[in-house]
Amino acid sequence: MLLCIDTGNTNTVFSVWDGEKFVGLWRISTDHRRTADEYFVWLSTLISLQKLELNIDACIISSTAPRVVFNLRVLCNRYFDTRPLVVGKPDCLLPVAPRVDFGTVVGPDRLVNTWGAFQRHGPDLIVVDFGTATTFDVVDTDGAYVGGVIAPGVNLSLEALHMGAASLPHVDVTMPAKVIGTNTVACIQSGIFWGYIGLVQGVVDKIREERGRPMKVIATGGLAPLFDQGFDLFDAIEDDLTMHGLRLIHDYNKEMGNG
Repeated sequence: MLLCIDTGNTNTVFSVWDGEKFVGLWRISTDHRRTADEYFVWLSTLISLQKLELNIDACIISSTAPRVVFNLRVLCNRYFDTRPLVVGKPDCLLPVAPRVDFGTVVGPDRLVNTWGAFQRHGPDLIVVDFGTATTFDVVDTDGAYVGGVIAPGVNLSLEALHMGAASLPHVDVTMPAKVIGTNTVACIQSGIFWGYIGLVQGVVDKIREERGRPMKVIATGGLAPLFDQGFDLFDAIEDDLTMHGLRLIHDYNKEMGNG
C-alpha cells in the first residue's frame, strides 16, 4: 500500500492507494512544528475510526512547504519503515523533465498535477489549481510542464482585502445573486467571484493564443466547483488530481528500479 502526502501552504492531505483505489483521504493544517509522532497519532486515529486495516509499505511526498518535509520523512521512516520519495528531489525521477528557464525550481505540486492530468486527459492542457495561489500549468504534447501563470489565491485575496481595509469585513466565497451588489458583503463577493471568472477566462484565452492550438482546461482544488456553475470554463474537474499524479510518479520510479 502506498501512502501519498501532499503538503500545501495551507493544508496537508494524506491518502492511501491500496493497489486498486484510494482508501480514505485525511486533511490537516500545514505546520512545520508538527512532529512525526503527532502526525502518526492523528493519522492512525482517523484510520482506526474508519475501521481500515492498512499495511503501508511505500510513501511519496509532494511539498510546497519545505520546512515540513523533515518530519514527514521521519514519519515514513519511523512508523512505516520506508524511505519516502520526495517529488522535486534528485532521487525522485520524473517521467518527463520540465522545460523551463535554467535554474528555475518548479513547485512539486505543479509537476505532479501536470503528469496526473496528462495521463487522464492527454496532451495540450491547462491545469488550473485553486489553492493558496491560483496556478495555471501548461502541459505539452509529451506531458512536460512548460511553464504557467501564478496569481493570488481566492482566499488569499479575501484575506488581503480584509487586512488592508479595516472597514471591509471578511466574507465567504460564493456566487452572488447579481453582479451589482447593494451592500458591502455582496459587493465584495461579486468582486471576488466575477473577478476570478474573468481572471480564468482571460488567462486561458491568452495561453491558447500564445500556444496557437486548442487546449483543454482541467481544474482542481477545493474552490474549482464554485467557478464551474454553467460558465463552461473547464473541460473537467479533478478532485484527486494530485494524489493520482503522486501514485503515477511513484509507479514510474518503481518501474525504473528506484523505490
